[in-house]
Amino acid sequence: MPVDAFAVLAEPTRRRILDRLRQSERSVGELVTALAVSQPTMSKHLKVLREAGFVTSRIVAQRRIYRIETGPLEALDEWLTPYRRLWNRHLDALERHLDNRSDHQPDHQEER
Repeated sequence: MPVDAFAVLAEPTRRRILDRLRQSERSVGELVTALAVSQPTMSKHLKVLREAGFVTSRIVAQRRIYRIETGPLEALDEWLTPYRRLWNRHLDALERHLDNRSDHQPDHQEER
């Protein structure tokens, strides 16, 4: 069954984890400290992110180091592209409409 990326990212703590990993690789302990969550909670969120392909881990000594994987985020970006174009068209049309209104409005200068 395919993973619903939006369901994975709907959880705020998971988004915060990805924000931290965007900056650099981190150990579980570093993430626990940075995000002020318990180690068991962090492990559960990292498992969800790992199973969904958003992160991978490697073992260094006795520490598990996590890094972000861009594949699922690129897939989301690709899915969002037509919506971005739609909004850009609407915003461009609004800008043209507002520009036309301001071009046809008389200047309102204060009379003294």
